[in-house]
Amino acid sequence: MTTAPTRVAKPLLHVKGLVKRFGGNVALAGIDFDLAPGEMLALIGPNGAGKSTTFNALNGQLLADAGVVELSGQSLLGQSPQAIWALGVARTFQVAQTFASMTLLENVQMALLSSKSRLFQAFESVHAMDAHEAHDLLRQVGLDELSDQDAKSLAYGDVKRLELAMALACKPRLLLMDEPTAGMSASERLVLMGLIRDLTQQPQGPSRPALSVLFTEHSMDVVFGFADRILVLSAGQIIAQGSPREIAQNPLVQKSYLGTSFKYPNSNLQS
Repeated sequence: MTTAPTRVAKPLLHVKGLVKRFGGNVALAGIDFDLAPGEMLALIGPNGAGKSTTFNALNGQLLADAGVVELSGQSLLGQSPQAIWALGVARTFQVAQTFASMTLLENVQMALLSSKSRLFQAFESVHAMDAHEAHDLLRQVGLDELSDQDAKSLAYGDVKRLELAMALACKPRLLLMDEPTAGMSASERLVLMGLIRDLTQQPQGPSRPALSVLFTEHSMDVVFGFADRILVLSAGQIIAQGSPREIAQNPLVQKSYLGTSFKYPNSNLQS
């Protein structure tokens, strides 16, 4: 079963008829959705629904078999992850990807070098490279005071914030977040997602494009507390999409994923 996609005026990301097969298994069966500038869109569904496949097709780790993926009208299909990163699409992972033996500042400097296609210079010295810009990114995620510490010394919630700072190095227009709060405590989840929400609401400018976020998440308090809209995947198809309240009250979503006893949260985690 599919639902008509929500139409977004002048979407940042446009996905139409996205198909991915693995042999005889159809992982994505022609999904359609749009993502607006500054929007936080959650992609949820049971294990095996196609969430990770969608992410991997969007950022070039998998080659889709059919469909359209456009960022501000520019096709992303067939481009490498490095090329897509250079266009302003960043990604974080369920297991945070950082350099444990490097300081926080060096981690962000490495990300900045990569975003400027200067990674080979890291074999010289990163200490003076892009230091001001790296400190600014660490300040955005509340970690600048720890800039000289090794990443391996951080609590897990701070590691996820460091990974976010690294993702912001390419000045992304689109941030893909795969299980951003996995392994975090409830308080850490609120801090991280509140920070991401703040980043989407920052004033725009020539050097600071509006940030849109597409994220997968199993913690329903995060999904219903922070998403502007929700897409629900099942067996490679979008079975519902809409506001958090609409999704919470959708009988098909309750039956296939949330459970019939699920109720829309009374409290708003963003407050």
